Amino acid sequence: MRIEIFNRYRSIAVLCICSFLVLTCPVTADAAKSGGREVEKEVTLRVCNWEEYIDLGDWDEEETIELDSGDIIGENTMIEDFTQWYYETYGIRVRVEYSTFGTNEDLYNMLTLGDTYDLVCPSEYMIMKLMTEDQLVPLSEGFFDGSDQNNYYSNGVSPYIREIFEKNEIGGRPWGDYAAGYMWGITGIVYNPGLVSEEDASSWKILNDPDYKRQVTIKDNVRDSYFAAVGAIKSELLNSEEFKNDPDYQKRLEEEMNDTSRETIADAQEYLQDVKNNAYSFETDSGKADMVTGKVAANLQWSGDAVYTMDQADEDDFPLAFAVPSESTNIYFDGWVMLKNGIGEDAAKQHAAEAFINFNSRPDNVIRNMYYVGYTSVISGGEDMRIFEYADWCYGAEEDEEEVSEYDLGYFFSEGGEEEYVITAPSDQVYRQLFAQYPTQEAISRSSIMVCFDEDQTREINQMWINVRCCNIYDIPVWVWVFAGASVCVLAVFGIRKLRR
Repeated sequence: MRIEIFNRYRSIAVLCICSFLVLTCPVTADAAKSGGREVEKEVTLRVCNWEEYIDLGDWDEEETIELDSGDIIGENTMIEDFTQWYYETYGIRVRVEYSTFGTNEDLYNMLTLGDTYDLVCPSEYMIMKLMTEDQLVPLSEGFFDGSDQNNYYSNGVSPYIREIFEKNEIGGRPWGDYAAGYMWGITGIVYNPGLVSEEDASSWKILNDPDYKRQVTIKDNVRDSYFAAVGAIKSELLNSEEFKNDPDYQKRLEEEMNDTSRETIADAQEYLQDVKNNAYSFETDSGKADMVTGKVAANLQWSGDAVYTMDQADEDDFPLAFAVPSESTNIYFDGWVMLKNGIGEDAAKQHAAEAFINFNSRPDNVIRNMYYVGYTSVISGGEDMRIFEYADWCYGAEEDEEEVSEYDLGYFFSEGGEEEYVITAPSDQVYRQLFAQYPTQEAISRSSIMVCFDEDQTREINQMWINVRCCNIYDIPVWVWVFAGASVCVLAVFGIRKLRR
């Protein structure tokens, strides 16, 4: 009897222990459904970036970048390499759903219409707008942990860029709390030095200069074109010694370049309508080809596209140059931000999103992306010298070159501007690709950020743009109104007569 009772209790104990093990064993429900085999959890990360703005791999062997620190080549896409790295590093599978957008406004409209993404890469003024609307998830404290060797962004971002992201705020919150930079640059004029003087190219007023009628192009978007227009109409003020020597020069420059007073908007509209009559075209992407083929002599361009344009022209032995307007240049940034409607409070998604940023901030991947897209990364590499080596690989002079110049990149690569960050470059590069890729500190000193306009400002600026790009009824000549009115009257008379008959 005792044995029978003992056996009965033993069976119950075994059953309890087995039940406990089942409940505490880290096997997912999916694993139970698959006959006991463990099914790994997979994170889905939805990323939306600019078109052609990340390395898509498939390089030829001859494209290998040979640096002292080792060769770099893009065999797979950056997305494929990230998913493999993430699994090897964290033991978690991630599936990246990657899509693209064409302009900041396109991205915003996509979000407004209900498209859902976890990680997107807008420009600075759109980042500000999304921050203002409380649409963003802040970066985690762990993302800024310098002791984590996988935090390539925090450990490698340029000190110059870091300062900008820390000192610019929206509602008392620094950009850097919500955004991690990706690429940066300035706007300027790509020009044909055989047809355009450096002096003329160094002013926004070239866009409506009758000496270059049908020989210039301007961007077909309201923010870049408005910035250029403000620079042109305020040229005298911005170039005055009194203004440039003002102790609060940078603050005043930003205020002037983001002026949305009715008077300035009206003057900008008039200027842009003159540009419309003078320019070859308003364009988004065709300006590069128009410069290379010689259709136009000057083109308002982002510095990254300026590098591409000059590279393409060099292949045809058709040298072009790059100038930064004396009035001001727009310093722009594209940066990664996480969206609340995508990430929400999902810690796994946020970890994958921040890891995606870090993977693209690893020096070898920074070089791959820069080589592929032509723009300049915000990453300097910290103690890793490969990104500076890449700049020297691209623009350093050959040993037997005679006409060379020392080009100091210390402001970008270090806080102290050490001697080791000076490139000995061919002298003509001072105003060409190197200058566009890494502008001089003097050019940067007259740069201004485009701030986020509020709803009223945006509405007025957009209406101005509609007037320019379509038709402003207030600019239609009186004789046109008289002719139209007379035509209506004649038609009305004929109509009445016809009805009477």
